[in-house]
Amino acid sequence: MALKWLIVLVLISLFLWTTKSEFYSSTGDMTQLIHIERDVIQSFKDYIAAEEFHLARLKSSLPLIEYFSEDIPDNLENYISNPLTAYAFVRRLKYKWTQVESMARQSPLQEFNKFLVENSPNIPSDKDLDGIALGLVRLQETYMLSPDKIIGLGQTHAETLNPDEAFHIAMIAHENSKFLHAFQWLQETLRQLDEGREASITRKEVLSFLAPFVFQMGDLQSAIKLTEQLLDLDPSDLLIANHLQYYKHMKESVHREESQTAPAETHIFTPNIAKETKAYEALCRGDSIQMTPRRQRVLFCRYSTGGRNPRLIYAPIKEEDEWDAPKITRYHNFLSDNEIETIKNLSVPKLSRAQVWDTKTGMNISTEVRVCKSAWLSEGEDPVISRVNQRLEDVTGLDMTMAEKLQVANYGIGGQYEPHYDSKLSMDEEFYTRGGRIATTLIYMTDVDIGGATVFPAIGAALKPEKGSAVLWYNLLRSGKDDDRALHAGCPVMAGNKWVSNKWIRARGQEFRRRCGLSESD
Repeated sequence: MALKWLIVLVLISLFLWTTKSEFYSSTGDMTQLIHIERDVIQSFKDYIAAEEFHLARLKSSLPLIEYFSEDIPDNLENYISNPLTAYAFVRRLKYKWTQVESMARQSPLQEFNKFLVENSPNIPSDKDLDGIALGLVRLQETYMLSPDKIIGLGQTHAETLNPDEAFHIAMIAHENSKFLHAFQWLQETLRQLDEGREASITRKEVLSFLAPFVFQMGDLQSAIKLTEQLLDLDPSDLLIANHLQYYKHMKESVHREESQTAPAETHIFTPNIAKETKAYEALCRGDSIQMTPRRQRVLFCRYSTGGRNPRLIYAPIKEEDEWDAPKITRYHNFLSDNEIETIKNLSVPKLSRAQVWDTKTGMNISTEVRVCKSAWLSEGEDPVISRVNQRLEDVTGLDMTMAEKLQVANYGIGGQYEPHYDSKLSMDEEFYTRGGRIATTLIYMTDVDIGGATVFPAIGAALKPEKGSAVLWYNLLRSGKDDDRALHAGCPVMAGNKWVSNKWIRARGQEFRRRCGLSESD
């Protein structure tokens, strides 16, 4: 019976896992899992203790109901037809059934079942695990980290990865065509196995995947070496022997000498990355930043508190400066700690996976392009939101009437938002009534330990999150055209918790606040 209930629970859990929201795309959701883990462990301990007590009670009750008459004849019909016998038998059976039923109802399984069912939606799914693995690969790719550097991130908290986990990350990297990183994690798996680390995965299983993998990637010499290692592990495997013979035949047919084979890590597995992606990832690492002292002054630095008029700290550079870049204004002390906490608390119950516009389907979809959860807050929800909107109007000089709601975002493991334009919208009804997104105000609500910068690949600028500060830039030129220099991205978060909020300000209503012009650049 217990096994039957557990099977039912597993099926219920699987159903709930497929219907609940994911965890990995928001660190805010991930933190609650720590408490869930403690509850699961303690509840399971309590259940085991209760089961042991219950089992002892069941055994002590067994003699009370364990009665079998040795005088029952072969002719059961004659036996049970005796009224006295029938009465005694039925009474005895009724008594035994009542006793068994009463003892069964005292089983702690029911209460534990209820706990499992109630908490199943709070348990991570395969999607969460795969999402975190892909987040690690994303960090590895963006910040050019080897697996041992990724593993080193957890040393301060005594966390590490075993061979099974390294192999899983390799499989996720392979599924997402991150072949260089898949190769590196497979090597890390083999290294740990060679050190004697305990694992479910075997060296033969890893090599069985790695050998044909490197062959498919064009590294024939490595495929031969790995297959030879496989054959050493199991000389009786005819399939491996046939693969080795085939690889050697291929080598002879193309006359490829070992010395001519390109190193796998340098050539075979190195991805062909687009120029724009290279620029974005370089800025995330702190490379290729073009913020010279003179250009740094393009970044207005203003001080703002309580919605009062800001005080100018740095003056703008002159128009004749050689750097063609849009004006980016940064406001310090834009939000207080109390305001930040209020905004976060309002948004937590509303957080859901952030989506992006898909040009192919014309719909908003969840994708690894943007890994975070977001919520929308309207002005009537709390006085803090009203104050923030008024403060934005004060410091930007733009009308907030046609602006969108305040969007709050919390980034997950390796959370990012790849290079994009805020202004490039679909021509929907809202576009015609409000106009395009003339400007963006991004408010940082936390500091971020490592990563998470906002970068502008077209101009080589990188802004590190600073709690309480806000950044403003224009997405449209005065002519109304898109400003291609406003391409920006949120770099993957390597360590820390990134909370931001943003206000997309629409063009309608700004005609007398930001004068139109025919110039192709501002």
